[in-house]
Amino acid sequence: QVQLVESGGGLVQPGNSLRLSCAASGPTSATYARGWFRQAPGKEREFVAAVNWGDGSTHYTDSAKGRFTVSRDYYENTIYLQMNGLKPDDTGVYYCAAAEKRLYGSSWFDRGEYEHWGQGTQVTVSS
Repeated sequence: QVQLVESGGGLVQPGNSLRLSCAASGPTSATYARGWFRQAPGKEREFVAAVNWGDGSTHYTDSAKGRFTVSRDYYENTIYLQMNGLKPDDTGVYYCAAAEKRLYGSSWFDRGEYEHWGQGTQVTVSS
């Protein structure tokens, strides 16, 4: 069983930064991609960013482009989400996810394409 454990959430003021981490354990050799989704209160879980585990290529939702950076440490079996210029709209529970099937086009953004999920870490952006 693949296990994903997120860390790094917290309360920050608008404009500040946070870095989230997601450490993986278990049978992860079949991983194709890992990514981040977030869920705000009363809203559906939405895609934020993802990285191709093999070649390191990245994908972002429009609201994350230019502010967030997703990266991977292949040897530590960990992905990160560096979030700069945080806004109140970024508030939510951030979930790490892993996909074993090959992803194409819009499937990168579809939470149904990711088989494994972490428990989430809360990010609150407020003054």
